[in-house]
Amino acid sequence: MPDPKPVAAAVTVYTRHSHADIIVGKVLEGPLHDGKNLYQLKLASLYVDQFPTGDLSRDLAKKHGFRLCSSIDEALTLGGDKLAVEGVLCVGEHGKYPENEKGQIQYPRRKFFEEVTKTFVRTKKVVPVFNDKHLSAAWDDARWMCDRARELMIPFLAGSTIPLTWRKPDLTLPKGCELTDAVALGYGPFEGYGFHMLEGLQCMVERRKGGETGVKAVTALTGDAMWQACDRGDFSKALLEETIHRAPAYAKGDYRELTRKTKDAGVWLIEYRDGFKAAAAMLNGFLYEGDGGAFCFAGQIKGEDKPRSCLFYLQQPDPFAHFGELVKAIEKLITTGHPPYPVERTLLTTGILDAIMTSRHAGGKRVETPQLNIAYQPTDWPHATGPIPKVIKR
Repeated sequence: MPDPKPVAAAVTVYTRHSHADIIVGKVLEGPLHDGKNLYQLKLASLYVDQFPTGDLSRDLAKKHGFRLCSSIDEALTLGGDKLAVEGVLCVGEHGKYPENEKGQIQYPRRKFFEEVTKTFVRTKKVVPVFNDKHLSAAWDDARWMCDRARELMIPFLAGSTIPLTWRKPDLTLPKGCELTDAVALGYGPFEGYGFHMLEGLQCMVERRKGGETGVKAVTALTGDAMWQACDRGDFSKALLEETIHRAPAYAKGDYRELTRKTKDAGVWLIEYRDGFKAAAAMLNGFLYEGDGGAFCFAGQIKGEDKPRSCLFYLQQPDPFAHFGELVKAIEKLITTGHPPYPVERTLLTTGILDAIMTSRHAGGKRVETPQLNIAYQPTDWPHATGPIPKVIKR
């Protein structure tokens, strides 16, 4: 086996079950955190932005021998004048950061990426970079990150675990299929988990005939407006109920009544530039986390009697094996220098989410999105299959 590639990580916090723990921790200790089946990556250095109670980074640095750094530049150069790593992981999730007026958490994702690129420019060398979850709360920052990566020719990957995890039942839509309608289902914090719901939707609908063309407009509906839109046929009640059928846990009672007055419940209408329409339903108050989470998809292909649907299975708690699938993609990025799937997917979902938050803040106003003229073709990077690892104790 070749020697593992040295990587640097920049994280907001490193506490148990933070994203740093279940991403960077797998680089350190393997997918089951037992020191076995290690990835072809080795953590050389770590920058941590905040040190709350329960911080693990100091003890892990002593245990594993990586360098704990006071800046991102130091993490990438190990204090020298040259780039000293072959990949960078930016994990801007968890920690105490302010929210803006729209309810978006201001994680320092652009700041992390900007510091990384400053070091690349100074050392006159670039290496692949991974950014966890959506690129930024703000569209302008997300667009800047992708433009800067393209300008410097940085192999760039980002996104959620949802497209990579097990699907129950196993489902991959045929590339180029004539998809006529689609609905995604989700739960949890409106922005933080709404992004996961969008990535689950997008990894499916991008496979429609012609590939992805971008998004024309979005509308975030709440309260009675959700179900008035359903009755008008603005989105498919049949596909919504198909996704609910796939969810492992939900409350007894009428989902309309249970979501009408629930905080952070909503239905998002998404109008694509090629005329395709989809919806994403955040049914808090009715839907809750069961075995495997509760992110689901249903889509109707032209000429088929029944919709195609699945649950995106989340293995939890430890070892959070779906994050192991994400680290496989990061490993591919860094060992080959090529992203296994397009960052444009996450740029698009980032922009959709920002527009959704704007629509909700404006009371459900339809928001046109000319900036989301983002076209790309899907790849066939595989999602997880086979047995799901058993729960372990750490």
